Amino acid sequence: MHLIIFKTSVATKKEAQQLQPLLNNMPLIKEHNFDLDDCDNILRVVSTHLQPELICELLDTQGFNCEALESFIYAR
Repeated sequence: MHLIIFKTSVATKKEAQQLQPLLNNMPLIKEHNFDLDDCDNILRVVSTHLQPELICELLDTQGFNCEALESFIYAR
């Protein structure tokens, strides 16, 4: 599994909820959550083989900035 951490411009709970259905419909995403208390408005995504660029493109189409910060591989 991969944990990918993104810096985003998603600033409110309402904006995060707006993105939930789009993220839920991506079959490669196993889990995701926003940490809006973090200064970088972090999005964490757990996936099997997802390219970070796909998440950034998805958020961009919805009017949000997104930048992959780190990616970790871990065993579950």
